[in-house]
Amino acid sequence: MLPSSKSALATSAYDWSTSALGDPAGWPQPLRLAADLMFNMPLPMLLQWGPKQSRSGAQSVAQSVVICNEAYGLLAGPGFARGPGGSVPAVLPPPVAAAGESAARAWHGEAACVPGTAVHFGAGGQERYDLHLTPIPFEDTVGGVLYALAPASASAPRAAAEPGTLSILVVEDNLDSQYLVCEMLKAFGYEADGVAHPDDALAHLAATRYHILFTDVSLPGMSGVDLARKAISTYPHLKVIFASGYGDTLLRHLDFPYQSLQKPYELDQLQGALGQVADQLRVQA
Repeated sequence: MLPSSKSALATSAYDWSTSALGDPAGWPQPLRLAADLMFNMPLPMLLQWGPKQSRSGAQSVAQSVVICNEAYGLLAGPGFARGPGGSVPAVLPPPVAAAGESAARAWHGEAACVPGTAVHFGAGGQERYDLHLTPIPFEDTVGGVLYALAPASASAPRAAAEPGTLSILVVEDNLDSQYLVCEMLKAFGYEADGVAHPDDALAHLAATRYHILFTDVSLPGMSGVDLARKAISTYPHLKVIFASGYGDTLLRHLDFPYQSLQKPYELDQLQGALGQVADQLRVQA
């Protein structure tokens, strides 16, 4: 499943034809976004996607699947070769086992960081990591849990954002997508807030200085186009990125600059759009 070349930027770079998950085009959007995030990260990461958990938090192991990025595959060694895209083995992957009660809580929607966790990779020995667990929402429950292994470090207060960090307001009425897009942006080093309604977006814009408005075109109460036009009239410094499932049909005659992404978009497309906006802001600074 894992190619020998450099890390992929998205799920589309892998051949999923023999996996339990099948063609990524048929994956639920939260799974696709979480996988894209994982494949693009340098940290070892593992994604467990599976059925609803029991009330006790017990995992239905046989029906879950696991995928990982190359960094994790190298860490886990040859014994994990069949893991990505396949059924979870009878023995849980080391980060899942090491997370203990935090794993059960993650399946109930609680994100966690377990510092200094001892993770044993067989012949590779035991190492300590700060284990980060992020629940992936899907419909009315948790569809999976994303595990990230960071080098163990002493507990310290979270540093303030560096001056000049781009701040992005995400407007998306699909709450699963909104959550995952915000998490992706934060993982890239941006500041990100998410809202579902244009009225909430205008309230946020009035209270906080954002550099980028990243909005769906189709929104309740007001279109993303009308929201952007109103926002730019008040905050002319604001850059706009649209996400649309209808292409550029509704955007052809706009009288202000913008970028657009066709849903479903790839992670590298989002990064490219953000990079162009960042370049524009640097020139204007």
